[in-house]
Amino acid sequence: MQERAARTRQAVLEAAADEFAERGYEGASLQRVVWRAATSIGALTFHFGTKTALAEEVSAGGHARFERCLAELAAAPDPLRELRTLIGALARLAHEDTFVRATRRLEADRPGEVPPLTEVWLPVLRGLLDRAHDAQRLRPGVSPEDAVALLAHLAEGAMAAHGATRDSAWDSVWDSVWNVVLHGLAAEPA
Repeated sequence: MQERAARTRQAVLEAAADEFAERGYEGASLQRVVWRAATSIGALTFHFGTKTALAEEVSAGGHARFERCLAELAAAPDPLRELRTLIGALARLAHEDTFVRATRRLEADRPGEVPPLTEVWLPVLRGLLDRAHDAQRLRPGVSPEDAVALLAHLAEGAMAAHGATRDSAWDSVWDSVWNVVLHGLAAEPA
């Protein structure tokens, strides 16, 4: 692909991510996408034949960004600490990355047509809880299945709060919430 065509394609994808994140699939307008991308409808349809194809490509970009984020997380000796890092990274990405916000919006608007982002991060969360269980880091009576349910809801809530201002007050609340969760999950130190 020529350099100019590649730049146009990327500009259309970025504009579409903004549009889908703000308005969802039904509310998104291809005309607004081309206006945002400073290109033509012909250029958009050259690269993406349909609105659905464009949405699928934006969603693929959101999935790839989630996968990169997870790959970059440093392993911690304590899986419970790693869980906190994981959920914080997911929330931060949902706040900062337009492709991830667009993917989450598309997932909500078009269930079944956009693969859920949980396919990317939920197995990682489950693996960390299995490690914590195997290392006897979970409180007796707390099953990994129950902890997965709790932390999946916490992660979804943290990601959904992407519209909130991320400042020291938000970080303080997040630290307090995590301390409560950790108190409920963690075994007493030996």
